[in-house]
Order: sequence, then structure tokens, then C-alpha cells
Amino acid sequence: MSAVDKALETQLTNIETKTGKTRDELGKLVLAQGLAKHGEMVKWVKETLGLGHGDANTLVHIARQSAQPAPPASSDPLDDIYTGTKAHQRPIHDVLMKRIDEFGDFEIAPKKGYLSLRRKKQFAMLGPKTKDRFELGINLKEDAEHKLMKALKPGGMCQYVVALHAVDEVDDDIFSIVKRAYDAAG
Repeated sequence: MSAVDKALETQLTNIETKTGKTRDELGKLVLAQGLAKHGEMVKWVKETLGLGHGDANTLVHIARQSAQPAPPASSDPLDDIYTGTKAHQRPIHDVLMKRIDEFGDFEIAPKKGYLSLRRKKQFAMLGPKTKDRFELGINLKEDAEHKLMKALKPGGMCQYVVALHAVDEVDDDIFSIVKRAYDAAG
């Protein structure tokens, strides 16, 4: 359990202690008021249960999450990444992965909004950054240049990021840089 998860668990346990009600009871109580807006719900919790703003806000978030049906799990993590306003960026992903697959063996680790590509260590990350921008993160300690590439501050997950908006921006120079990162990661 991460530190954030532990902190949330502690906060929820404290809310139960303060109110004398279980999370389930509290969630049902909040939702039973028929209030639609988050702010209205927080105000009601503060006034009715005597909780501070932070606890009331957390309780409302948890209650609203419990009321939402869980989205069906997709067998393909890419279907979850390239959905809605980001679906049109999947061709950029496909072009990149087709060429990167030619480099050799590597592991693909799906994350919530991107894929991490690694050998002994991560060499690239790729996925939609915004509805209009796809990003290719590159881990390469040596200097590299490309007109679409930007160097990032030291200490981050990648040393470089390439912002892409269309398939035709992906060129051989980008693949050359990614290949160097692939070779260095392995």
C-alpha cells in the first residue's frame, strides 16, 4: 500500500471514529440527500456531521465513487488509454510501436495513461498527453537533438520528450534516438 493509500485509509478510519458510522453508512447517508453538486454535498456533510472541509471533501469523493458503476475492464490496455478525445492519437502509437518492435526484445508495462517500455531499465514512455498532443518520453543520458524534442530537467522519468500531433511527424531521426535509448537500456 502506497503512502497516499495509507493516509487515505487513516483519514477514513478517523472519519468513522468521529461520526460513529461506517464508511458504507456514511456513503449511503451522503447520497440519500439527493444533492447533485459536489460542493452542496460537502456543505451538507460539514453542517450535518460536523466534519472539517478536508474530511467532508474526502467523504463526498468516496461516496460518489461508490455510486459510480465500475467501468468494464478491457482486455487491451490500449483501449483504456486511447479512448474519448484521445482515440484519434492511436495511429501515432501504432506507428511508433511497429518500428520500436523491430529493435528486439523489451517489456511493455501499461500504466494508467501511457505505456512504459523497458529492457533492464526504462528506455521510453509513450501515450497521449492531452487531447491534442501525444508524447514520446525518451531515457537517454547522452545528448540528442530533434526539432520536436525538448530536454527535460534532471531527475525526472525521462531526459527528453517529443511532442507529436500527427503520424507524419514521426521520422527516422526520432527512431534513431529511441534506438540509442533502447541500446543503452539493455
